[in-house]
Amino acid sequence: MALFLSTFVNKVDKKGRVSVPASFRTVLSTQHFSGIVAYSSFVNPCIEACGMDRIEKLHESIDALDPFSEERDAFAATILGGSLQLPFDGEGRVMLPELLLGQAKISDKALFVGKGATFEIWEPEAFESYSVAAREKALQSRQLLRTRPSNGGGA
Repeated sequence: MALFLSTFVNKVDKKGRVSVPASFRTVLSTQHFSGIVAYSSFVNPCIEACGMDRIEKLHESIDALDPFSEERDAFAATILGGSLQLPFDGEGRVMLPELLLGQAKISDKALFVGKGATFEIWEPEAFESYSVAAREKALQSRQLLRTRPSNGGGA
């Protein structure tokens, strides 16, 4: 499974176009939609993005809930209804809608943060502040993170 890794800062032009990092495009290249799926993050003041395969997995999780529950309806409306398919142009850019840019307070630069199966798009200074707090939390909680031995018996 290919993962979104690392951080990159790219310029956002006046039309809201931003180049998706080449390594992220490589992860997305195996999917049947040539672009990203983006939505406002539930957790952080940023844009969350992924490939269509991840949205399909989220849909399966939502679909497994009681079809008449308020929770299922809320997840479907928020995640699926709030998701936007943003196709790549010929230069590997996507056009981020003003609504998402405004919610994340992104103007002329966007910071891409790989988070495994997903990635986030941040206003760079906001991510810098978040990153300090996230590192502190990770250091305090590091005992929770354990690697599992592979079939070869390594750590």
